[in-house]
Amino acid sequence: MSLPYGVDVTIPSVARMYDSLLGGQDNYPADRAACEELLEHVPSMRELALNNREFLRRVVHVIAAEHGIRQFIDHGSGLPTQDNVHEIAQRVNPSSRVVYIDSDPIVRTIGGVLLANNENTAVLQADMRETAEIFASEPVHRLIDLSEPVAALFVSVLHCIPDRDRPADLVARVAQRLPAGSVMVVCQLVSDSAEVRDTVSCFMDEQTQGHWGRVRKRADVADFCAPLDVIEPGLVEVSTWRPGRIDAPAQRSWEWEEYGGVGFVRR
Repeated sequence: MSLPYGVDVTIPSVARMYDSLLGGQDNYPADRAACEELLEHVPSMRELALNNREFLRRVVHVIAAEHGIRQFIDHGSGLPTQDNVHEIAQRVNPSSRVVYIDSDPIVRTIGGVLLANNENTAVLQADMRETAEIFASEPVHRLIDLSEPVAALFVSVLHCIPDRDRPADLVARVAQRLPAGSVMVVCQLVSDSAEVRDTVSCFMDEQTQGHWGRVRKRADVADFCAPLDVIEPGLVEVSTWRPGRIDAPAQRSWEWEEYGGVGFVRR
């Protein structure tokens, strides 16, 4: 695959680091090196990533099968891997429609190739903070009917947004644009340890050259979910959200976790 113009693969990318942790092939030496160094600080990172992916699979299935929602906007989707949102949703109902959003041009390139023959999916290269531009975009206009319920996903991406950009306001802006009956999925990296929060946040900010926010507290995630009526089992460490029979290995240590849940947009 030829790289998109201007992409510097010597600078680690969050999307490509995540791909490396999941055992993917769309990553580069700088991404793998950053993962190895980060594992020294948070040795549970690989298991956390695998569990987060299993959470995504479960939550999309529940939204599609139990709540009948057929439209998904996946903010900060990352690189395609096995069992993407559209594959899970379209197994429930082949007419399900998905718009993936990511700022990484490699995501747009690879996703565009893989989804070229799936008319109910699209990849939009955009900053997930640009809510107005996203909802005005051609893929959203073509695939998302805002008179019907929509599922908006923010799965393991809000820690990429700095406090100055007010991630809680981002969630609220998207919630305001969604019709009645819509749901949102919100989760992000949290830690009880100030040292872990600061160490990981500083490391990732330096490695990605500013494409990072911070590891936060559980209370921050609760604030993000203020526009939502959160459904059972509430806001939890994601491996405990309606766990399936075959999930990823348990974390070996608990210096941090992925924390969040699912809620209906409050009207």
